[in-house]
Amino acid sequence: MRSKKTKYIFVTGGVVSSLGKGLASASIGALLENRGLNITLIKLDPYINVDPGTMSPFQHGEVYVTEDGGETDMDLGHYERFTNARMSRTNNFTSGRIYYSVIMKERRGEYLGKTVQVIPHITDEIKASIRQAAQDVDVVIVEVGGTVGDIESLPFLEAIRQMRYDVGSQNAVYVHLTLLPYIGAAGEVKTKPTQHSVMKLREIGIQPDFLLCRTDREISRELKDKIAMFCNVDTGNVFTSPDVKSVYELPLELHRQGLDERLAEVLNIWSRAPHLERWENITRRIYQPARGEVKVGIVGKYVDLKESYKSLNEALLHGGIANDVRVNLLFVDSQEVEEQGADKLLAGVDAILVPGGFGVRGTEGKIAAVRYAREKKIPFFGICLGLQMAVVEFSRSVLGLKDANSLEFNEHTPHPVVTLMESQVKVQDKGGTMRLGSYACALQPGTLSHRLYAQDTVQERHRHRYEVNNTYRGRLQEAGLIISGHNPDLNLVEMIELKDHPFFIGCQSHPEFKSKPFAPHPLFSGFIKAALTQRDSTREATPVQAAS
Repeated sequence: MRSKKTKYIFVTGGVVSSLGKGLASASIGALLENRGLNITLIKLDPYINVDPGTMSPFQHGEVYVTEDGGETDMDLGHYERFTNARMSRTNNFTSGRIYYSVIMKERRGEYLGKTVQVIPHITDEIKASIRQAAQDVDVVIVEVGGTVGDIESLPFLEAIRQMRYDVGSQNAVYVHLTLLPYIGAAGEVKTKPTQHSVMKLREIGIQPDFLLCRTDREISRELKDKIAMFCNVDTGNVFTSPDVKSVYELPLELHRQGLDERLAEVLNIWSRAPHLERWENITRRIYQPARGEVKVGIVGKYVDLKESYKSLNEALLHGGIANDVRVNLLFVDSQEVEEQGADKLLAGVDAILVPGGFGVRGTEGKIAAVRYAREKKIPFFGICLGLQMAVVEFSRSVLGLKDANSLEFNEHTPHPVVTLMESQVKVQDKGGTMRLGSYACALQPGTLSHRLYAQDTVQERHRHRYEVNNTYRGRLQEAGLIISGHNPDLNLVEMIELKDHPFFIGCQSHPEFKSKPFAPHPLFSGFIKAALTQRDSTREATPVQAAS
């Protein structure tokens, strides 16, 4: 069903960062979508980078890749996991991208000699970008990154202020997410930070229609009344965003408070009651799994910041949902594996995953983890760099090429079993120049990968420069490495696996980007199923070993 005019929900944040604007926006999208509305989401980021593609994971967290090859903010991953909306590069705009577009127009003379200014030229570009992504949908949820009061976010806030006048007051609402801290010494929840945040928002011309207060506890009606009075917001429009054990409980919690119904009422949207049964089933499987727990070791180089592997962590959780089992993630620094050994750090895990990454640091630890999984017959899943490290390990240990390596890490290796793509050799600019976005993978019949996907050809998203060297492909296959998937257009290795192993798969793509809680990715479902089998077989073997 379609409303007569596109409705806009603008989500801003105050007091501190990392309150969960992305999850709140995704949850609102999920609720409205379940009311039968066609929705999309947009993220506006204030930083000057054109996109997050060149930013360190420690600075920014995960870079989320869209089907069309956009390197985007990790919140777009939340949007796709919570809803059926398909994200693209047009769903994420940074200050750098907006300014770059305006500067290019000025250089082409499109402003006809006018002085180019923040208002109206930058703000008009922002509004045009929002409208571009808003075509053919009922509701657009626009999240503004950063915190109200930051200098760099002012052009975005001015643009969304203007949009209410452009589209009409009944077609746009402002949702402001703030913090309600509990001060233990006083024994009270304090509303002053929220009051000051709203005051700052009103100074730039935006009066929030809804307040979403992040808190770790229930708040009284009296406290909501106080917030409403001092912030000039209807009491019925003050909601809480409580701490929840799982992010997938948030849509249910916001619906319980009536947020989606109130949004539909204020925006004058006719819609059905939401169908949230699948969300209830998801949370049941997360909180009360019927089959206990499995432990998965993740051997990476960004383990100090879990946000670096956000989509990966969620995809593993989805694999647990598919198998009705809790997935306990053990993050292991690959550098520590180099120093202490895989035997010490990975003992007791039911499966091992080696994720993607860039740079030489910690790669020998990843190789050691692959060897441990291969020799001990522990289920293994290698993603992107994980596949490449599996090829290096196999080349060294099975083919006997002791100095085999990737050209990324050793330009002088005599056996570059992983090499730079020809199209990448002369690339100078680092941003947006990798093999990005969706590429086809033709699967080899009879392989584990083919059985898991249950398809002959699949599309997966990529983000890398280096590939398995086709010069060594024949020797690798003769030694027992199965090329279970390849790209038919570029003749590149996409997937590998091993015979006589319970689960040993590597993929050049990033399948975690396509996994959803209600549609777990088949590779992750299969991986967690193998971990479950490994756990059960280990338990069965333990009494026998003790008796002997």
